[in-house]
Amino acid sequence: MSIDIKNLTEKQRAFFSTGNTLDIDFRINALKKLKAVIKENEGDILDALKWDLNKSPFEAYATEVGFVYNELNDAIRNIRKWCKAKRARTPMTQFKSTSYIVSEPYGVVLIMSPWNYPFQLTVAPLIGAVAGGNCAVVKPSAYSPATSAVLRRILSCFEKEYIAVVEGGREANQELLNEKFDYIFFTGSVQVGKTVMEKAARNLTPVTLELGGKSPCIVDRDVDIDLAARRIIWGKIINSGQTCVAPDYVYVHKDVKDSLIGSMKRYITVFYGEHPCENPQYPRIVNEKHFRRLLGLIDKEKVYYGGEYDESGLRISPTILENVTWEDAVMHEEIFGPILPVLTYEDPEEIFSAITSRPKPLALYLFTRNRKFEHEIISRISFGGGCINDTLVHLATPYMPFGGVGESGMGSYHGKWSFDTFTHKKSIMKKSCYIDIPLRYPPYENKIDLLKKIMK
Repeated sequence: MSIDIKNLTEKQRAFFSTGNTLDIDFRINALKKLKAVIKENEGDILDALKWDLNKSPFEAYATEVGFVYNELNDAIRNIRKWCKAKRARTPMTQFKSTSYIVSEPYGVVLIMSPWNYPFQLTVAPLIGAVAGGNCAVVKPSAYSPATSAVLRRILSCFEKEYIAVVEGGREANQELLNEKFDYIFFTGSVQVGKTVMEKAARNLTPVTLELGGKSPCIVDRDVDIDLAARRIIWGKIINSGQTCVAPDYVYVHKDVKDSLIGSMKRYITVFYGEHPCENPQYPRIVNEKHFRRLLGLIDKEKVYYGGEYDESGLRISPTILENVTWEDAVMHEEIFGPILPVLTYEDPEEIFSAITSRPKPLALYLFTRNRKFEHEIISRISFGGGCINDTLVHLATPYMPFGGVGESGMGSYHGKWSFDTFTHKKSIMKKSCYIDIPLRYPPYENKIDLLKKIMK
């Protein structure tokens, strides 16, 4: 490797110990500088996303660059409020005291990002780390080399002692994980997330894991079928299905199944034409390994629509599978591609039984007009977050936390939750020097009755 990881982290620790990052103006200026350099390199970022994933400029800006601007603007606008000490109540037993909570940075943090949204999923957590007052080592994915190179160039506007980019593959990942960090933020697969957590445990390093899973999309019979189909296909096909919160499969009431899949088929052609693989705006699969894996999940006998692919361009057309059961291979793993299995139900208890008996999903989507059914789904099924009558958009806001639960991840971020993730909440109680109640001190004879009156 070209970078000495141990030497890099030592330099970052030395810089952190100067206290420069504790200054709120320093953090705000760093965020403004980051926004400015992103603006300067906007075209290069969009070009890199086109190269790595064939993302159209519109899709790349909407899901990556514009998303990051929202996060930056929110942090710059609110960081002073976030950093203020928060007053807390003090129990009567500690009279006379004042209590407050201070948000302090962890120190030197590691951010490991994936290839599917390589710009957004790198910079969004970095914003939280900077706002929190940390130094950061950023490790983008080797599967998106063009974007990684642009990130390295953009973040070189900061001294490496403050923010550094480490490129490379598995060897670089291993070397980073063998080093001690004060916090690790990882976005990626469940399998790699377990490795990250295992490595972090050796140093008792806290972690945030943003993982994935099979996110269901439930369609009740009391819905606007046309609207549901349009929003489901949009959420599934964006980035060619390579989205951690994409609808992984549809669970539709048997009475409206035929109407739904017919409408979904129509919207595939509306969005990308009769032959999506020939559409220059249709994203590609990241590499041949994932391309082959996805083709292996398509049971040709169950293809309702789609199934076409372009081997040279690594594209697979949006594919709807019907008559799918939980025994099919496509239901045994997170798809992470443009394949949409459709299962049917009649009794809602089938849904609850099937979903709750499996790992908790990162997202859940429900299309319904039935308030009672909506309440039942939200209260009985555990999942990271989701939407009612839409897909994906719950994460496109700095005003709610985003994260998983169970095997779909731990911890959350976006907006203030990013700041909270990268800061330790330090509790302080300040006692008066003028009053010192003798009750707490030995000897304890004849004091317990009074203690019970106070602490009952």
